[in-house]
Amino acid sequence: MELLTDKEKQAQPEVTSTVPVEEELKKEERSSAIEEKLKIESRARNGANWFFWIAALSLINSIITMTGNDWGFIIGLGVTQIFDAIGAELGARAVAFGFNVFVAGVFVFFGVFARRRRNWSYIIGMILYAFDGLLFLAAGDILSIGFHVFVLFWIFNGFQANRVLERHHG
Repeated sequence: MELLTDKEKQAQPEVTSTVPVEEELKKEERSSAIEEKLKIESRARNGANWFFWIAALSLINSIITMTGNDWGFIIGLGVTQIFDAIGAELGARAVAFGFNVFVAGVFVFFGVFARRRRNWSYIIGMILYAFDGLLFLAAGDILSIGFHVFVLFWIFNGFQANRVLERHHG
């Protein structure tokens, strides 16, 4: 004996899943946690990548200077500009470029270890880049100082993300 008419049967909600609601909620929580971890990892990696940009653009600036041009990227290092000026004055541009390659290599080194989630590389790299910014302060180059602060902000943001990963994700 059936109590529901055909219309009433159609109005009944159809059960489409046999998975309990709790399991669905757990799956959503795991998915959300994974998304959050990926965002934090991205922030850490982006902070580390600034070290590579600093190194590359500093070397490009040195090459531009060696070719006799008078412009460059503001993200570059002040110390490499000093080496370039001394090298030009002494007629030893190749030696100056060698020093610049070494300095750029130091920043690549920090980038590599920052990507490997080593907090010390963020810290030492930020300190060195801040000291480099002081060279621009001494020269009165406000634009380069501002850009150093901007880059330091993003490296620090990566450092903070790395610390979160270290604390919560081992």
